[in-house]
Amino acid sequence: MSDLGDRLRDERKRLGLNQLEFADLGGVKKNAQMNYESGERSPDADYLSALLKAGVDVMYVLTGIKAAAGLQGSENDLLSGFRKLDQRFKEVVVTLVSGLAQEPVISAPTNNIKGNVGQVIHGNQNNESPLHFRFGKKEK
Repeated sequence: MSDLGDRLRDERKRLGLNQLEFADLGGVKKNAQMNYESGERSPDADYLSALLKAGVDVMYVLTGIKAAAGLQGSENDLLSGFRKLDQRFKEVVVTLVSGLAQEPVISAPTNNIKGNVGQVIHGNQNNESPLHFRFGKKEK
């Protein structure tokens, strides 16, 4: 399969869609989809961009090189599974991964003061770490 139309058909079948469903993803009519797959017409950037957002491997459609070729180990499984999800679940996965990929929040050190303490503060004081004070019975 050496031409764009064949690769486009491959991607449609990989996703388990008929020509009308695939055309809807790309924002075109079924007739246009048929023309793209037969090689009579070439798709435009808007169509390909819409397909990309729907999980089509546009790099493969254009070049014949599968995007998964550069993935390692379970990355290919994740990408393949992600592409099979409906849009709602794709958004959930993206949100989850974005949250997990953020830098962890490192809590500031705490100050523990034990014993009889009296404190008088004159002027301004800046303390970046949280202060905890316990009043009442002595600790054993």
